[in-house]
Amino acid sequence: MNELTVQNSSVFHGKRINRRTKTVILIILISAIIASALLAGVLISDEAVAADFTNAKQKPSFEHLFGTDWLGRDLFARTMKGLSISIVVGVVASLISAVIAVLVGIAAATGSKTLDGFINWLIDLVMGVPHLVLIILISFACGRGLKGLLAGIAITHWTSLARLIRAEVLQLRSEQYIAVSRKLGKSNGWILINHILPHMIPQFVVGLVLMFPHAILHEASISFLGYGLPPEQPAIGIILSESMKYLSSGMWWLAFFPGLTLVIIVILFDRLGDNLKMLIDPYSAQE
Repeated sequence: MNELTVQNSSVFHGKRINRRTKTVILIILISAIIASALLAGVLISDEAVAADFTNAKQKPSFEHLFGTDWLGRDLFARTMKGLSISIVVGVVASLISAVIAVLVGIAAATGSKTLDGFINWLIDLVMGVPHLVLIILISFACGRGLKGLLAGIAITHWTSLARLIRAEVLQLRSEQYIAVSRKLGKSNGWILINHILPHMIPQFVVGLVLMFPHAILHEASISFLGYGLPPEQPAIGIILSESMKYLSSGMWWLAFFPGLTLVIIVILFDRLGDNLKMLIDPYSAQE
């Protein structure tokens, strides 16, 4: 009986999907969703999301998967078009923020003590102010709209990654091969490009992936509050904001499906970022 139990346990563990396989599955799934959303954003014309009062307030059906709104606009088409906008905003803002984090983290670790102290003070200052408040202020200062929203998200999401990069660079500077390179006459620029930056790529990728769900959530939040994208753009935050007026009349699908789509995207990216972070960690990479 014990042997049979051991054999069954071995078979179970042998068939269990490891973290690398899960990561590959997540990458394929996320890539398919992003490609579909971006393609839908390009192919769905303005006429497809135009008002049609003959189809107003229809519940979800095979003809209208997500139903229609109070103007008769197809909610599935609007959600996919809005999702493409949110994804573009999230990717661009996260990429800018991740690049800022790498540059600032390296500057803090390799610069003078005065520069390091100033950067640490700046990080504490940015992290001490609620992101939503800071994004709204920056958005107003930059003229609101897409430009202000991108600037606000990019400027407020680099701090945690910058601290991680700074700590990694400080650790690398104490390694023996860095000291050997200095004794061989290699310049600081050569050491930075050939020794330090290659080690920053994994942290950059993981930070970028984990930053993306925060970026699109903040984009949706700011647009929901009316301080982000203009109302004529069918972003997820704007769709959810408009739906609040009609929930009390029983039109639950106006908020449910766009909100569920956004939550699924955020969860998938969060899982992918956690898996990538665990794979980089040598203590859990083989799990």
